[in-house]
Amino acid sequence: MTAQFSVVDLIRAKRSGRRLEPEQIDWLIDAYTRGVVADEQMSAMAMAVFFQGLDDAELSRWTAAMIASGHRLDFSKLSRPTVDKHSTGGVGDKITLPLAPLVASCGAAVPQLSGRGLGHTGGTLDKMEAIPGWRADLSNDEMMAQLDSVGAVICAAGPGLAPADKKLYALRDVTGTVESIPLIASSIMSKKIAEGTSALVLDVKCGSGAFMKTQADARELAARLVSLGTDAGVATSALLTDMSSPLGRAIGNGIEVAESVEVLAGGGPADIVELTLALARQMVSAVGLDADPQENLRNGRAMDVWRQMVRAQGGDPDAALPVAHHSQQVLADRDGVLTGIDAMSVGLASWRLGAGRARKEDPVQAAAGVRLEAVIGDTVTAGQPLATLFTDTADAIGGAEEALAGAFTFGAGAASTSRVIDVIGG
Repeated sequence: MTAQFSVVDLIRAKRSGRRLEPEQIDWLIDAYTRGVVADEQMSAMAMAVFFQGLDDAELSRWTAAMIASGHRLDFSKLSRPTVDKHSTGGVGDKITLPLAPLVASCGAAVPQLSGRGLGHTGGTLDKMEAIPGWRADLSNDEMMAQLDSVGAVICAAGPGLAPADKKLYALRDVTGTVESIPLIASSIMSKKIAEGTSALVLDVKCGSGAFMKTQADARELAARLVSLGTDAGVATSALLTDMSSPLGRAIGNGIEVAESVEVLAGGGPADIVELTLALARQMVSAVGLDADPQENLRNGRAMDVWRQMVRAQGGDPDAALPVAHHSQQVLADRDGVLTGIDAMSVGLASWRLGAGRARKEDPVQAAAGVRLEAVIGDTVTAGQPLATLFTDTADAIGGAEEALAGAFTFGAGAASTSRVIDVIGG
């Protein structure tokens, strides 16, 4: 790359609302990845983008430059068609766990390169690591072999995929620029396009427990994600889904694994089953397979793939999950119909109990979290349990109870609790 630019000039240009030229974006992302552009300078650029945005051409080039910062995986030699799912994150969002083996049981290869949790949203790898013996780190050869034989893998992304995003993601988290739609879109799609899957289904969430609080913002993000994927030759669609209340009843790590296994066994909360099947049908359709995901939940094929997947990564699917040392119930203070459960409050409570982390190097407790004992639409009486708190740290219970004050709302009746709002693209 021969062109050289002044990063301060580029920051000023974007701060003033001017568009960045393709070669300027290429230089900026490459120079930041190599350490030529300092963190404080990229922080200023991220804030400029936060306020001024990126147009479609800028966003496409920004994403392409982030992809070019590392290598791309190649799944073309697999005997199965590849399809991936990405969620923008939420409270109780364990959908990857039942979804990956379910779609694999329909004949696809599902490479779920996942991450760890930060703040109120849980990380898929943290959940899976509650299973005794399970390991997240696989070599590319191990991942490819498992995709070919089992059909599903949930593992950590290697450091070579979009390293520019890894640097920028960490920076955004500490500079208040996480919620920028173009920065979210380029972060997600640079990794997913570099991953090399032929089809991608996105779960874009809105509501109190999501990064996108409003439907309008979530819709804009979904449209930009679908456009980036389609332009890159990846068959891409998105489900717009509701994250105003927690998904399912379990919010934590080990307790979310247990709930996922319930779904694979043909049970589990109705909203988890609904969203898992909606995403599975989109994924199966995207790669042209003629299979019924609902039937594979019923007949046990999805559960068979789950057990194979866990074993292939060193885990014991029959082992008991960790149990917290302390528990405490939260009781209803009135009679009524439960009409709302604030997802952000429940996520914060789970985090305070030890299920999440404040910094990426912090440990998490496998058994910590919140289990909802009542869900929206239930009629409850004063003194009835609304939730059970689990933790290995007794002192954390007070802070979790404080987070849940006002999280449960009551009324005369409940609205529809369907999670799927709309389908975009596909």
